[in-house]
Amino acid sequence: MTSTTPVDGMSGLVGLAARAVDALGEWGVGLFTLAETVFPPIPSEVILPLAGFLTRQGTMNMALVLVTSTLGAYVGALLLYWLGARLGMERSIRWLSRLPLMDREDFEKAARWFSRHGRSAVFFGRLLPGVRSLISLPAGAGRMHLGTFTAFTVAGSGIWNALLIGLGALLGEQYRLIDEYSRFLNFAVYAALAAVVGSLVVRGVRRRRNCRSGRNGA
Repeated sequence: MTSTTPVDGMSGLVGLAARAVDALGEWGVGLFTLAETVFPPIPSEVILPLAGFLTRQGTMNMALVLVTSTLGAYVGALLLYWLGARLGMERSIRWLSRLPLMDREDFEKAARWFSRHGRSAVFFGRLLPGVRSLISLPAGAGRMHLGTFTAFTVAGSGIWNALLIGLGALLGEQYRLIDEYSRFLNFAVYAALAAVVGSLVVRGVRRRRNCRSGRNGA
């Protein structure tokens, strides 16, 4: 008789993510949050609630999940901080915007947020999708004190991660509902991914048109 796990009934992308989290354990969650910080299209909004759900099923330790996810987010943020300090804002944006699903406008949005709000942008930016993963770059380019950056990043990331993990743990009491409605969650994930890709394609087309218009005008 084969044993089953709490994620066996989930299908699609949600099921794949759930099985990956279940297989990799608490430190795997940390790797996911590190990857999200460096490569924002990997969403913590999917990974961390699944991890919280698994803590409720007894397959993971909630305190360790919170520690590893926050540590992963900090290490990823530190990489972008170092890159910004090493290369400067403009060179970092040019290099990172070449990566798939990364767009210059997203980095410029994070830079404007940091310019407008200063050091507090690092703390509050960790709570905002679209800014959370990229705010470390202008912090590094602006030579923000590393100790202050560390404190604000760990605090902001810890609060965000605790909220998502706690939400997943609360849903753990409703496993049958999660199993039943996981396909609808899959549709939501597919729609979100399609929206991200579509937005990047539209931006790329507009940017190329603007470049051509600029050359023609010159």
